[in-house]
Amino acid sequence: MKAVAFIDYENIWTGLAEKGCRIMPEVFIEALHKYAQSIDVELSVIFLYANFDKEEFWRMQTVFEKKSIITRHVYGKNSFAQTELRPNAADHELMLEAQEILLTRPDSFDIFLLFTGDGDFMSLVRKIRAWGKKVKIIGVKGKIHHDLEPFCESMDVFLELTKSCMTESYEPEKDILLSLKIIIDMQIKLPYLASTKVRNELSRGLSRNMTEVKELVQYMLDKGIILEKEHVDPNLKIRKTKAYLLNCDNSLVKEALGDDLELILKRSALLEQE
Repeated sequence: MKAVAFIDYENIWTGLAEKGCRIMPEVFIEALHKYAQSIDVELSVIFLYANFDKEEFWRMQTVFEKKSIITRHVYGKNSFAQTELRPNAADHELMLEAQEILLTRPDSFDIFLLFTGDGDFMSLVRKIRAWGKKVKIIGVKGKIHHDLEPFCESMDVFLELTKSCMTESYEPEKDILLSLKIIIDMQIKLPYLASTKVRNELSRGLSRNMTEVKELVQYMLDKGIILEKEHVDPNLKIRKTKAYLLNCDNSLVKEALGDDLELILKRSALLEQE
C-alpha cells in the first residue's frame, strides 16, 4: 500500500517535550520510516507543517528538506504583510493540502497517516474515510483527543524515542554564568542583540551544538534572564528581526553585570524606545 503522511509537527513536538523529550529531526525521521516498515506501507510522500520562525524549530526546516520531507513554513505572523497572529494556521494548511490531494489525486495513495493528537482534525478524518481511503492517527500517547482515539494506531510509535531521551539530557543551568558573560559582552559592543547572532556566539563560546543552545536560550527566556522583542532595523529587507535583551531586574543578571549595570540599563532603555 502507498501512504502519504501529514505531520502536525508542533503538536507532536509539544507532546514529546511535555514528556521531557526534545528530539532531533533526524531521530524523528528515523522513527517515521521504522513505523512505515512496521505496518508494511510504502511511505511515498511526507508533508510536515510548522512555524519555523519559532525558537525551538530554528534551522530544522533545512534538515527535514535534506531528508526529502516536504516542509510547509506556516508563519504565525507575516511581517511583510503586517498580518495579525493566525491561530491554528498549521492545522488549516494541513487540512487544505490533504483535501486537495483527495480531490485531484484520489488514486495516488491508499492510506493517509496523520501525525497529530489535535481533535480539530476529526473533520478531515471523516472526509478521508468518505473517499474510501484508510486513515490512521499517530500521536503522542496521552496527548490524543478522545474523538480521534477510534482511528489511532494501537502501538506507541514514539515509545523508543521517549526512552532514549531519558538516558541523557542537557542541563542548561550549568551554562548560565558563562552565557551571561558572553551576552553582556555582546550587549556592550553591539547596537542590538540579533537572535541568530546570539545563538551563534553561544554555540562557539560554550562549545555546544545548536540544539543545546536553543534549549539554553529557551531556559533563559523561561527564567526571565533575557527578554525577547521585535527590533526594527531599516538595513534588513523585512525591516524587523527578533532580538534579545538582558533583563536587568533579574538578580542573576544584576550580579553578573556588576559595575556595567548602569550602562546596560541605559542601552536597554534606548532600545525599548525604538
